[in-house]
Amino acid sequence: MLSLLSACQPALNWREVHPSGSGAVAQFPCKPDVQQRTGMGLAQCEAAGHGFALSWADLPDATQAAAALKAMPHALATKLGQPLPAGAALQVPGMTPMPEAAQYLLTGAGSVTRVAVFAHGGRVYQALMTVPADDAAAWENFRAGLAIEAAR
Repeated sequence: MLSLLSACQPALNWREVHPSGSGAVAQFPCKPDVQQRTGMGLAQCEAAGHGFALSWADLPDATQAAAALKAMPHALATKLGQPLPAGAALQVPGMTPMPEAAQYLLTGAGSVTRVAVFAHGGRVYQALMTVPADDAAAWENFRAGLAIEAAR
């Protein structure tokens, strides 16, 4: 009976998470491991071959947020050996409105990475999903579950 019940459970079991120290809320399909150091942190987990992460970092000066949001996806694309495609507009409840807040789709041999970057004041965020084949529905659920805590 127990094996029958476990077979009925979805591979991605979404839950609201408030990563300690992040100031954000996110929907993760698994319980994330949260790591923190002064001024930065990372919440990440893996479920059904899908990797999810939310990272954050405090900048010494909030006026550097736009430059950081531009640099973050470029650095990821370079690390993956891919050109950075055009970004799509991104809105996250409670974020500081900035044209540099965007989401990107990076496709490579054997994996797809979706990334979103946004800021709240002097804190920048990067949300990431890495999968063997694109899963737009999982990304949409993850992305739509992002918010700055004060906005909820």
